[in-house]
Amino acid sequence: MASTSNLRFRRSVAQLQALVGVEREIRAQDSQSRRKYVREFTRSFRTYQAILNHQEFHHALRAADVVLVGDYHALAASQRFAAGLVEQRSLAGDRAVVLGVETIFARDQHVLDEWWRREIDDGELRQRIRFDLDWGYDWAPFYELLVAARDHGEAIYGLDCMPRENLRKIAARDRHAAAKIAEIRDRHPEAVVFALFGESHLAPNHLPRELRKLMPEAKILTVLQNVDPLYWRAAGESADQVEAVLVSDNVLCVFNATPLEKYESYRLFLDQWSRCDSGPDFAPTVYNLVDSLAGFLEINRYSPHNSTQPKFLVDMLPEVHGHASDVMQRLLSRKGIGSEQLEPMLTRVQERGSAYFPEVNAFYMREFQLVHAAEDAARFLHHACRGLPHRLNGHVESGTVKEERTVDVFYRRIVEHFLADFGSRVLYPSRSAPVGNGPLSRAAFDKYAQAAVHGDVKKFDSSALELGYRLGSLLYAAYLEGTIKPAALRRLFLAHLDKPESGRAICNSVIAKLRHTSNRTERGSH
Repeated sequence: MASTSNLRFRRSVAQLQALVGVEREIRAQDSQSRRKYVREFTRSFRTYQAILNHQEFHHALRAADVVLVGDYHALAASQRFAAGLVEQRSLAGDRAVVLGVETIFARDQHVLDEWWRREIDDGELRQRIRFDLDWGYDWAPFYELLVAARDHGEAIYGLDCMPRENLRKIAARDRHAAAKIAEIRDRHPEAVVFALFGESHLAPNHLPRELRKLMPEAKILTVLQNVDPLYWRAAGESADQVEAVLVSDNVLCVFNATPLEKYESYRLFLDQWSRCDSGPDFAPTVYNLVDSLAGFLEINRYSPHNSTQPKFLVDMLPEVHGHASDVMQRLLSRKGIGSEQLEPMLTRVQERGSAYFPEVNAFYMREFQLVHAAEDAARFLHHACRGLPHRLNGHVESGTVKEERTVDVFYRRIVEHFLADFGSRVLYPSRSAPVGNGPLSRAAFDKYAQAAVHGDVKKFDSSALELGYRLGSLLYAAYLEGTIKPAALRRLFLAHLDKPESGRAICNSVIAKLRHTSNRTERGSH
C-alpha cells in the first residue's frame, strides 16, 4: 500500500502544477488574499481530528442551533451545497429552518420580503438587490438556494452591510452580521438558523467569536467547504474519497470541489469583470454622499442601539435606480401613488437630475448634479435618523403623498427643507445663498404659515421650501462661524416630527439660536 505522503503527492501533483499559473493571475488582479484578515483564516485551519462519514456529519448538524456555512462565492457548488443542507435539515421534521445570506444587504430586507410573498418576480429581485452590480457572481446557484429556503424554510434574511470592498471595515461587518443572526434567533427561537457567509469570515476570531459574545448558550456549528490545507491533507488518506472531516469542536469541513475548481472559477470571474462594459452606476456616488454627511455629523453607521444614534444606519440605505424608470414607477404605484402625483415627481428628476423618494426609500438618478444629489442625500439621512417611519408603519409622514395642509405640516416641511439645504452646503459649499437671505423672526414664520395654509397648494409648498432654504443657509453660516457644532446639528437630524407642534418648536429653537449668535457676533465686532 502506498504511504500517506505518496498518496498525497500522486493525487495532488498535477493539480498543484495547474494551480501555479491560476494563482499567479489571481494575485496580479486581486491583492486581498495577502491581507491579514484573510491570512488569519488560512492559518486557523491546518489540520483535522478525524474523518466523518455521512451519518456522523448529519448527527453533528442536527445538534446545532446556528450553522455558519463557509461560502466560496465564485464556486456554484458552494451555494448548491448550502441549498442541500437547508432542504435536508428541513426534511428531518424536528425543527423549522431559517436562512441568512451575506449576498443580500440587510438594508434590502424589504425587497427580499416582497419576493418571499411572491409580490415581485426573480428578475425584479435580482435588479433591486443589485446582485450583478454589487455581487457579480453566478445568479443561478444563488437563486436555487433562495428557492430552496422559500420552499423548505420559515424565512430568509439579508445579513450584510457596506462597505464590502474595504477590509478595514470588515470587523464591523462581522459585528453587524452577528447582531443580525442574534435578532433572527430571537425572532425564530425554535428554528435552526443557517448563515451562508464568505469563508474568511469564519475564522474562530472573526464572525464566530462575535456571535458567541451575543449568544453564549446557543450551539453554534461552523461548516467549512474545501479549505485548501485540509483538502491537501485529506488527499493522503487511504479512503478513495473523504467527504467531511472534524476540524475541531464545533467546526467541520466538507469537500465537494477541488482547489483547482475553486481558483479557476474565480479567475474566470476576474476576467469577466475586467471586460465588463455598462452604463454608470450611481449607487456608490449616493452612498458616498450619505456616508460623508453621516461622518460629518459624527453618526455611527454601525450603532446597534437607538439613542443618540440611528440603529444600524447601514441597514437603512436606500435603493438607487438609474436610467430605467420602470422599476421606480412600479415601486411608487404599489404605494398608491397615481399618475397624477407621479408625473411631477418624475418631472423633478428631469429638472434636477435626481430625487429621493421617502415613500419607497429610493433614489432615482438620471444625471449626477452634486448640489441636488447632496440635498437628496441629506433628505434621506434625516428620514433615516427619524427611523424611516414610512417603512415601519406603512405610511409616509410627508413628501409627495397627499396630506392635510396644516400649520404643523407646514413647519415640518420647513424642518425637512432646512436640513436638506444645510446638508447640501456641507457637501457642496459653493451652493449660492437664497435671494433675500437674512434674519427671520418667529412671528414672521407664523404669518407665512397662516398664509400658506389658507392659500393654494403651490403656495403652501413654495413657501415652506423658501423658508427652509433661507433657514438652512443661515444655519450653515452659523456653523462656519463656529457658533453651532456638529453635535447640535446631529440632534436636529435625529429630532422626531410626529408629535403636534414639534416642527414649530424646532424652527423656533433654531431661529432663537441664530438670533442669539447673530447678536453675539454683532457685539463682538464693536
